[in-house]
Amino acid sequence: MTTQPTADQTDSLVDDHDAEHLDIDIDLDTPTTEDIRTLLDQYISDDVDPLLETLLDTLLDLTDHLQSKLEDLETHIERTHDVATTASAKTEQQASHLEDLEADQTKTHDIATTAVAKAQQLEADDDHDSLPAGVEPSSSPLDFFANCRDAAIKNAFVAEANRQNTYRAIRVAKRWPEFATTRHDGSSVFLTRDDLTTALTAELGHKPHRQTVHRVWETLLDLGGDDVTESTRQVGRQQTPTEILELDIDTAEGLLDQRYVGLDLLDGTALKATTGGVTPVVTGGEA
Repeated sequence: MTTQPTADQTDSLVDDHDAEHLDIDIDLDTPTTEDIRTLLDQYISDDVDPLLETLLDTLLDLTDHLQSKLEDLETHIERTHDVATTASAKTEQQASHLEDLEADQTKTHDIATTAVAKAQQLEADDDHDSLPAGVEPSSSPLDFFANCRDAAIKNAFVAEANRQNTYRAIRVAKRWPEFATTRHDGSSVFLTRDDLTTALTAELGHKPHRQTVHRVWETLLDLGGDDVTESTRQVGRQQTPTEILELDIDTAEGLLDQRYVGLDLLDGTALKATTGGVTPVVTGGEA
């Protein structure tokens, strides 16, 4: 069975035959105006209407002009893209440099703060019964540890003493803005056992064992002293009372002050203060 060529195939055969007959080597897929002029010179005879010939020349000139404009636009687009790419790269570089500067500034500020704090500490009484000027004493071991540098607290209770639950209790207490509920009158904040479980999940990266929640709850009570009170809350008569740990708002906000960052107050005191004992340098009380 003989297959008939399609219209496109027929046109291609005709074009190829014409090009071969005229001895013209052109790319008919993307002909230029010069290719078209060559064909016209071969086909157009002297008896062609001059108006038609002029019209064809005008169209070819217009095609040349548009092609030139198109090439200019493509060049402009490439140049604009290069400029935009360069500007984007410079912006990213400047942003990275700004982040480095901010990090250096923070580090410098921490170093300066530590240096000033240590200088003030050296000027304090030799018996360490007082804090540097302007530094408020803590009201409980929880308040004390929450205001020390976190890395030092972690080292004291996790690396040295293997008291992970004590460290977890301090961390959860400092994250009360995320997980605790504030009273309507703003006088205090409180955590339920469910709140504590949620906070520990965020801290550990997985849901804690029920026994871990219980131990952290008890540790918060021990560290909090008079700052943390345990009670129950009942919204409606039909609701079962819920156990809560409550802190007054001033105490809760005081946990975030970082008052003792830069002061060497943890030497030999970590284990002493885990169950309620507090050093005189913090409370001004008796050892």
